[in-house]
Amino acid sequence: MALRPAHVNIKARDHSAVGRFWAEALGWSAYPGESGVTTYVGPPGGLVWPDPVVLGIDVVPVPDPKSTTKNRTHLDLATASADHQAELVERLRKLGATPVDVGQGDLPWVVLADPEGNEFCVLEPREIYRDTGPIAAVVVDCEDPRVMARFWGEAMDWTLQDENDDFAALRSAGGAGPYLEFLRTPGGKSVPDRVHLDLLPYPGDDTAAEVARLRALGATDLDLGQGDVPWTCLTDPEGHEFCVLGRA
Repeated sequence: MALRPAHVNIKARDHSAVGRFWAEALGWSAYPGESGVTTYVGPPGGLVWPDPVVLGIDVVPVPDPKSTTKNRTHLDLATASADHQAELVERLRKLGATPVDVGQGDLPWVVLADPEGNEFCVLEPREIYRDTGPIAAVVVDCEDPRVMARFWGEAMDWTLQDENDDFAALRSAGGAGPYLEFLRTPGGKSVPDRVHLDLLPYPGDDTAAEVARLRALGATDLDLGQGDVPWTCLTDPEGHEFCVLGRA
């Protein structure tokens, strides 16, 4: 039994505008979600969900703006060369991204925020990300990367690629698409996540059984006032929110 990541969930006051930003940023397309309530961002050529390779982005509306606290989960974008990195940063700023100082100092990557303040990084070219597509990694700040990698590795069918006391990385068993990375970061989680992963059972698997398995691994039920919905809200061992969706 295992789950697969369906997409990255980003909360926004204006889901259409933020969805358009990410579609243009990644060279993808924005598709209206169910009943037009959300905006899904995925590769062009027609909606495919869940995509078998990439992690799409589902932008969902919320009434409150992002707090000034840095998100504990963010996206890293891949580049192929120094010129590509510079061109991408310039293009993103024209689309509405803004530079952000999160105390990173003088580093070879660039930290930006989308139009509603969600931080992300434009990486310098790295060989490890040459085949990930535009999203190199989903990065989660945490206190113990080993604990997080163990939980998420058992929750999903992704495999451990790297691990030490300060960093751990998972990737799909087929070696395609982005990485899921855990980075030791001072300070614990203090505000609700603005960005999180949504997981999906495989066809034929029992959603309730998968949720029970996650609880046994250390997940905790989360009440966000969601009421009677076809998905289950949980938190991982360090309190990061995520959802288990109904079967596709």
